[in-house]
Amino acid sequence: MGAVLDLAERMWNGIDPADHVMRHADALVGGFVGIDEVAPGVAFVGSFANVTAIDTPEGLVLVDVGSPLLAPRVHGALRSWSRAPVHAAIYTHGHVDHVFGFGTYEQEAAEHGWPAPFVLAHEAVARRFDRYRMTAGYNGHINMRQFRLPAPLFPTEFRYPDRTFADRHALELGDVRLEITHARGETDDHAFVWEPSRRVLACGDLFIWAAPNCGNPQKVQRYPLEWAKALRDMAALRPEVLCPGHGPPILGEARTVVALSETAELLESLHAQTLALMNQGARLDDVVAGVVAPAHLLSRPYLRPVYDEPQFIVRNLWRLYGGWYDGNPAHLEPPPERALARELAALAGGAHVLCDRALALAEAGELALACTLVESAALAAPDDPGIRAARGRIYRQRAEGSGSLMAHGIFDAAARDSGA
Repeated sequence: MGAVLDLAERMWNGIDPADHVMRHADALVGGFVGIDEVAPGVAFVGSFANVTAIDTPEGLVLVDVGSPLLAPRVHGALRSWSRAPVHAAIYTHGHVDHVFGFGTYEQEAAEHGWPAPFVLAHEAVARRFDRYRMTAGYNGHINMRQFRLPAPLFPTEFRYPDRTFADRHALELGDVRLEITHARGETDDHAFVWEPSRRVLACGDLFIWAAPNCGNPQKVQRYPLEWAKALRDMAALRPEVLCPGHGPPILGEARTVVALSETAELLESLHAQTLALMNQGARLDDVVAGVVAPAHLLSRPYLRPVYDEPQFIVRNLWRLYGGWYDGNPAHLEPPPERALARELAALAGGAHVLCDRALALAEAGELALACTLVESAALAAPDDPGIRAARGRIYRQRAEGSGSLMAHGIFDAAARDSGA
């Protein structure tokens, strides 16, 4: 058993926590595990974003090609397993950590006189790349917050697909058939790949060894109900091997079916509870407080909320079905935040009063209230060094207590912004 399969067994048994893969920002450059064969002629490269290689009579087919920083190591690992030409790459979706490194295989083909490999993806991937180029600055700032980068970082050049499909597509490669199915979930351009003869399923980020990334507060719309359906459809295939987009593979039909089914169950529960409260006319604030994720699911080693959080999924569902108005009429056309902060500070007796109360609340562990008050104090008195320092301390405390990468990154960025 190699490093990949050893990690898989340890994580399934809860020995290594899921945050081994998803939690730490340095996983972008350090999150490389290795390569193992997970079925005859199928290799899995464990990386920050995984790559699955399937041997066919026409050459290798890669499901995803890796992140920009780790693509060279992925290539080296693959070539330690097979020297066969790459026939094609399938993007499971267009996220940056899954679609870089293909140029190396194109260059190899040219050098060896092999037929040029091609990229296959859902038709919406190209639109995603177009949008990424328009919003590169914004996405760079997201990455800076989320991964503690020293400056905004996001690419502007992408390897667009050569071939696209809408709903379903099949590649017939000698005696190997690859069935590719579109599914909206974390993205609108997602797909999963099923190889029936070896019962191998490569599902991209539809499964990530964590509670689904279905509410990311800094990203575009996610689709919880469609995601749950895709998980049910994949479970119905009864795969022997599950190759996810992040985290190690899962081997054995019993394990793959329960992992996929329980991930669907979590999304279905959050969806049903949220819609029930929305249909009763509840405000967003009451919906967020009223929806409770099933504890027995969040305790699973593959569903811990180490990346996204259930309350973020609830907010995403509100955005999907209810728009941006949260039910509070004061928020429809609110005053500028700084104007409201100055008014609150004046009523309290000064920005320092708000700040002192925030520090007291933080000491008592009431960090949500503490952050709200210290943020108002900082907006009311932006040049006050004492308030700035208090803001940094409170957000540092909040970041250190955060369970998810999403929350930690935002709170950590706020703390660093204040010098903490």
